[in-house]
Amino acid sequence: MRYALDVQYLGKNYAGSQIQFEGNEPIDEPTVQGELERALSTLIIGGKITNNKQDRQVKTIFSGRTDKGVNALGQVVHFDTDKEIVASSFIYHINEILPDDISVNNLRIVPDSWHAQKSAKARYYRYELINRRFKQAFDGDILRVKYELDVERMQTALNFLLGEHDFSSFKSSGTLNPSKVCVLTKAEVEKQGDRIFIHLEGNRFLYNMVRTIVGTLLEIEGHRLPVEHMKEVLEAHDRRKAGQTVSPFGLTLMKVTY
Repeated sequence: MRYALDVQYLGKNYAGSQIQFEGNEPIDEPTVQGELERALSTLIIGGKITNNKQDRQVKTIFSGRTDKGVNALGQVVHFDTDKEIVASSFIYHINEILPDDISVNNLRIVPDSWHAQKSAKARYYRYELINRRFKQAFDGDILRVKYELDVERMQTALNFLLGEHDFSSFKSSGTLNPSKVCVLTKAEVEKQGDRIFIHLEGNRFLYNMVRTIVGTLLEIEGHRLPVEHMKEVLEAHDRRKAGQTVSPFGLTLMKVTY
């Protein structure tokens, strides 16, 4: 039987969402997947597991990988088990086992053909930053931009990214997936006081794509480049033309649509 979970987590204490391996050996760093599989194994099978690949008794598939420091409000995960699970009891008990910065918010039965990653139609990310000259005690790890940002200019620049494009310019090295074409259906900037939110939704995202798009927006604003610079970067298909990859803190996977 296949089950799907809706999962939330704060990413700052983890080396990403998924267990990473060097050859057959797991990298000894905490991950969301590692904690989730340990909790599932304890709850469903009654034993604990290690990071060793062969010891993972309950294996999970995530809708997509998030990097170190990236949060999730709407991560989706599936796993298989031959045991029948009662959702209300399961959610309570697994949240008692999980660390405080990870929670399961929903469980449902899905068809055996359903796949958390491959069945996904769209993913929605939000990047939050602070636009203020001086720091405040509760800013935390959120990126603070000291110069004034023009959200209207930022929106005009983002509009060039809507639709189906080769996003090679915004892709960092480190992914084995050769595909570079994505369809961006939402690209919006929102200002709330001294907080700015950048909303991006698409069928898929390349490695560090959201953070590099934000970095390019900040480069355009910081150097007062014409907004058409975003279009030039997009069409160049050259990572060297884009801005820096900004901090992962402030980036949240908000929702996965199926």
